[in-house]
Amino acid sequence: MPGLPVVFHPEAVEESRTARLWYAERNQSAADSFLAELDHGIESISEAPERWPLFIHDTRRYLFLRFPFQIVYRVANDRIEVVAIAHGRRRPWYWRLR
Repeated sequence: MPGLPVVFHPEAVEESRTARLWYAERNQSAADSFLAELDHGIESISEAPERWPLFIHDTRRYLFLRFPFQIVYRVANDRIEVVAIAHGRRRPWYWRLR
């Protein structure tokens, strides 16, 4: 059964690109692993968005297993809105006004 459609905030797209490039400059395998984990997270969220706990401002978050990142998202109007691909240890909650 297909999951809910996923829409990315433009800044979340840029955050994922920036993180991938940072890893790629150091190790292409790490960059590939980062993208694979991001893809897995998006797929998991799409299939069962309420599986992850409520966070702040009516969002939820999916924590990466191997990287210090999280996918911050909300369920709205039968779709998933990815608010941020946020580093877990830098500038906490910078995305909250999105």
